[in-house]
Amino acid sequence: MNAIVALCHFCELHGPRTLFCTEVLHAPLPQGAGNGDSPGQGEQAEEEEGGIQMSSRIRAHSPAEGASAESSSPGPKKSDMCEGCRSLAAGHPGYISHDKETSIKYVSHQHPNHPQLFSIVRQACVRSLSCEVCPGREGPIFFGDEQHGFVFSHTFFIKDSLARGFQRWYSIIAIMMDRIYLINSWPFLLGKIRGIIDELQGKALKVFEAEQFGCPQRAQRMNTAFTPFLHQRNGNAARSLTSLTSDDNLWACLHTSFAWLLKACGSRLTEKLLEGAPTEDTLVQMEKLADLEEESESWDNSEAEEEEKAPVVPDGAEGRELTKCPAESSLLSDCGNWQPRKLSVFKSLRHMRQVLGAPSFRMLAWHVLMGNQVIWKSRDADLVQSAFEVLRTMLPVGCVRIIPYSDQYEEAYRCNFLGLSPHVQIPSHVLSSEFAVVVEAHTAPRSSLHPVGCEDDQSLSKYEFVVTSGSPVAADRVGPTILNKMEAALSNQNLSVGVVDQCLVCLKEEWMNKVKVLFKFTKVDSRPKEDTQKLLSILGASEEDNVKLLKFWMTGLSKTYKSHLMSTVRSPTASEPRN
Repeated sequence: MNAIVALCHFCELHGPRTLFCTEVLHAPLPQGAGNGDSPGQGEQAEEEEGGIQMSSRIRAHSPAEGASAESSSPGPKKSDMCEGCRSLAAGHPGYISHDKETSIKYVSHQHPNHPQLFSIVRQACVRSLSCEVCPGREGPIFFGDEQHGFVFSHTFFIKDSLARGFQRWYSIIAIMMDRIYLINSWPFLLGKIRGIIDELQGKALKVFEAEQFGCPQRAQRMNTAFTPFLHQRNGNAARSLTSLTSDDNLWACLHTSFAWLLKACGSRLTEKLLEGAPTEDTLVQMEKLADLEEESESWDNSEAEEEEKAPVVPDGAEGRELTKCPAESSLLSDCGNWQPRKLSVFKSLRHMRQVLGAPSFRMLAWHVLMGNQVIWKSRDADLVQSAFEVLRTMLPVGCVRIIPYSDQYEEAYRCNFLGLSPHVQIPSHVLSSEFAVVVEAHTAPRSSLHPVGCEDDQSLSKYEFVVTSGSPVAADRVGPTILNKMEAALSNQNLSVGVVDQCLVCLKEEWMNKVKVLFKFTKVDSRPKEDTQKLLSILGASEEDNVKLLKFWMTGLSKTYKSHLMSTVRSPTASEPRN
């Protein structure tokens, strides 16, 4: 992640100061930094954690390192720093960690060497400890702009028995130029930075309690209430964070934490390059996800209202059993049907075609594409669910309505995929209807057991599948164009399953584009029937089966696309050419 993480402190003598910062280097180290070719440059012990190699190899990275560094570094002069403003001692080389996986280096020192970065970090430090503060002066906040970067800041207090109010003010800030990325990383950064702060505060609290037990400062200050505050501390105007926490390895630990934070936050979110507009399946999935979130919020609100309105239960009713179940119990029982399967029996459309046979599969696929109800009866719920997951890939996401397994028949308007147990009676009008197909999985007699094509799957060899319909598809029937192309791809053994899947995606996108044209032509523009027939001929979909398919697939268009078309028609600019 291209960001800088810094620890800042509000010094009582010098104001906001940057104590320690960690930055990411993608290029070779700047001039003055040590490299692995010269081993005698103050190289210290190395350790590896999580693929990151840590060492202290940086020279002249601390601005307080002699006169030469003091004159060239953008940081404050040594005379302007007290113990509370300084992190690394004079002559300390700083810290660097090498990420072997990505060849990225994480460098830690008190101030960035680059003047522009120093200015950005300095401004973020001042704002985080002065004007950009959340209520209570302790907690997270977000601020920034395009010019100086965007900042996630978390302010906190550290106990100090010698400080005004017995506490000192610090902040940990994360700075980057990508506002969206930083906002999306808010929950992750908040949790991890909160953990670092809790550890610092816990160490400082132990030191504070020990000092108060040995020499209570509150009583001493009460006795010298009229003495100027800065003189009653015997010149101890500021104390370093290592002194407040009694941890000599504090900066090395902070470097490890900051480096891991940058690496983990950078790898948890990845960018995807999307070429062109999102597909209809993507839009429908996004809409369904939004609907689920709204439903969950409404459930939470209704539960909160019910809890507020709930009567007080008397003490004697503690052991009674409630007669009414909460509303979510039925929802949870329904959701139980969607538990992940233990065994995937149907692996692909090609596998199903081999199991059912080409004629039965063609009849089943024809009904699926036309939007007719597919009823699958079996004792094995996993078998039914795997069959539906394979068959649903033939349709747009918006056209799929599944009830995976039920103990009673459900009408076609509720679902076009219905799983039933064998004892469920299907109405006679459904069995004789041309708008339904029934697949029954019977236990095959031992003499008729046969291997399943090229697939080594013993779970299907014990079944015998019977596909029936009130309107069987004639062998000489042309059928929809997409079905013929699909069968050609499935029967071509030179194509792998992955290639067939991609071919199916392309076919669905091709016909969804035809659906969009037909929807705009008929529903939005309201063209006459003669023009519609001409359009269907141009689209290559004038056959009866193709027309039925287009009308059914039209129900799978996303609400986003439909509302966009309607709003375009209603706008004045869209109506001008018609006048």
